[in-house]
Amino acid sequence: MSEPRIPTIDLRPWLSGDHAARKEIAATVDRALRTAGFLLVTGHGIDPALRTAIRDGARDFFRLPAATKEPYSVRVGGRGWLGPGAEANGYAEGTQTPPDLKESLSFAAEDPTGDAAVDAEWFLPNSWPAEAPGLKALVTTYLAQMRTLSDQLLELLGAALGEPEDFFTRHTAHPTWGFNINWYPGTEVVGEPQPGQFRIGPHTDFGTVTVLDRQAGKGGLQVFTDEGGWEDAPYDPAAFTINIGDLMARWTGDRWRSGRHRVLPPPADAPAEELMSLVYFYECDPRTTVESVPAPTGRIAHPPVDSHVYLREKLDAISVG
Repeated sequence: MSEPRIPTIDLRPWLSGDHAARKEIAATVDRALRTAGFLLVTGHGIDPALRTAIRDGARDFFRLPAATKEPYSVRVGGRGWLGPGAEANGYAEGTQTPPDLKESLSFAAEDPTGDAAVDAEWFLPNSWPAEAPGLKALVTTYLAQMRTLSDQLLELLGAALGEPEDFFTRHTAHPTWGFNINWYPGTEVVGEPQPGQFRIGPHTDFGTVTVLDRQAGKGGLQVFTDEGGWEDAPYDPAAFTINIGDLMARWTGDRWRSGRHRVLPPPADAPAEELMSLVYFYECDPRTTVESVPAPTGRIAHPPVDSHVYLREKLDAISVG
């Protein structure tokens, strides 16, 4: 029986198992990231009740009138509310698509580094809606767990690349990250989709690893592979969906592919379907120089880049207006 293109990895043997188990997991991860750029990860130890509570609090905010939400409105990369029409992820691929059919609450790293220029761009205070008073405590708890999990994943990726486990985490002493709570309401809120319009248009993520907590739905996540084209992503309610972003692909000399994906529009046979995703985008320390690992591990030697100059260009590309 062939291994699935998007396998499920149990983290427990990696974190506490023997050498043989860790070696096998690392090899599986390497194969998956070379084909799809996606994994499912179980054994992470994060309470599903916490994710449910975040969704409940965020839903209360999203269902408020637009005029109530407007004071929190920001552009892509800001901290606050991304309203309808704010974002079109297909732009990152150079595709002129209609805006994505979603709203988001967006948060990011805020603990200052002491470097005034870096802090002014990347470590600003988050904006917490007063209309969702319980959300801050829930999200803060979740974000601490996401940071720990992301570093564990980066250690696994270091080993999967044939490098020391700290190959990536030596650059995450004071990293940037982003966290979006994405609300995908039905057509009664967003209207009928235009041609070529998605809940999130086809794109790749920009950073190192993305940790996605998603819900199953007909208008849900699809992943692109060369072998299968667009396919519904496998779903396991106990698992996080993990993909790597453009910065990681570049770091590995394109040995691993940045996972291309999209979120389908509300389905015609279930137009009132509502989904909500919790999306944690992990990056690295500002001013990290990202150099492609050499051959034979890497395939393409990209020119070195400043990690956050690169990330800013990517974020600017998907902003509408």
